[in-house]
Order: sequence, then structure tokens, then C-alpha cells
Amino acid sequence: MTSPFLGELLGTMVLIILGNGVVAGALLRGSKAEGAGWIAITAGWAFAVLAGIFVATAAGSPDAHINPAVTLAAAITSGRWDTLVTYVPAQMIGAFLGATVVWLHYLPHWAVTADQGAKRACFCTDPAIRHPIANWVSEIVGTFLLILIVGALLSRSVGAAGSIPTGLAPYLIGMVVWGIGLSLGGTTGYAINPARDLGPRLAHAILPIAGKGDSDWGYALIPVAGPAIGATLAALVVLAIGF
Repeated sequence: MTSPFLGELLGTMVLIILGNGVVAGALLRGSKAEGAGWIAITAGWAFAVLAGIFVATAAGSPDAHINPAVTLAAAITSGRWDTLVTYVPAQMIGAFLGATVVWLHYLPHWAVTADQGAKRACFCTDPAIRHPIANWVSEIVGTFLLILIVGALLSRSVGAAGSIPTGLAPYLIGMVVWGIGLSLGGTTGYAINPARDLGPRLAHAILPIAGKGDSDWGYALIPVAGPAIGATLAALVVLAIGF
């Protein structure tokens, strides 16, 4: 029953359930975690990445990308362009399903939360200050660092210091995402993953969420294309350095 498609779908679904779940817990009225803040959100996303990688691997995806930007970077560095056809649709579907589960899990909280922006933030990202150039830069830089650092962690060409046991990699990748969120995430909410933003944004647009407001499609290109650009640039650097 396992397959790369199923692995990426389930892994990304778990990523979004736990990642957007911690955002919903911190932002929605009546939640016991209401007001938990940015530290809780970034930590929750780090653990979500860890859990998503484990589920993706167990369900049949040896790569466990759970992120189209990672898949794109891997295709550039390895020449395995076929993975884009298999992984990216699975990641998008998984992200949509994960967001749907979050909606169901917090079902009574949507109606008692008046802030439409807070409700949308439980699904997708938006900038702290809407400045298109700066917002593009934030998503490009965040994703560039994600790909560069993960590439370095997984490298086998830099000696013992860069070689880590396979079982330790998911924990370290989670820590990288945590660090990016803490250091750089305050500007745009650090999508750094097109599926993480687009799949839940579609869910926000489609689901009958009480008093939800609009889905901010005017911003939606940045957290999708920005990570793709950042991943491409980082992959080219990795190729040039020879990780």
C-alpha cells in the first residue's frame, strides 16, 4: 500500500495538521492555548516538520520532502525531474486535507473568533507589513537558507563533520525550520513551502468557515513563487560548491 505519492500526501497532511493546528490554538478565541505566542508557534512548526518527515518516510516516500520547494531543489541538484510530477500534487492534496482537519478540529472556535485575519492566519500566511519587495525578499531568503542548510546537513562530501546518521536528520531539519521561524519568520510568517500556503489557502476559500472573510489572493503568489525562487538559487549554489 505504501508509495512515494502516499508518503508525500500523508507527510504533508501531518505537517499542516500540527503546524496550522498550533497557529489555530494560539489565535482562536476560547482555545486553552490562546495567546501562546510566536515561540509556541515556531516550536509547533518544527515538531510538525519532524512528524511529517517520519510519516512520509513510513508511508513510502524515501525522500520525505513534504515541500515543493525542496522537491524543486532536489530535482535541480539530482536531475530527477520526475519527482515533481509525483510529489508536488501529493503535497498540495495533503496540505488541503490537513487544513480541512484543522478546521474540523477547531470547529466551534471559528464562530466565536471575530478577527477574520486571525482565522485566515490559521490556514495561510500574510505579511506583518505589506511591502511586496520586502515580502518577496523574505520568502526567497528564508527558503534559500532552508535548502542551503539542509543540503549541508545531508552532505557526504565535507567529511565527518557534515555526515550525520540518517535517523538524526529529521530532528536536525526540524531544528533548522525552528531557527528560520525564530530568526526570519516575523516578517511574512515564513511559508518557505508553496504547499503549506497554497493548499490551506484553497481550503480557506472553499470551506464554510464561520465569518471567514476573504482569502487574500492578492498576496498568494509571494509564498508560492518566493520559495520556488529561493530553492532554485540555493540549489545552484549547492551545485557550484559541490555539497
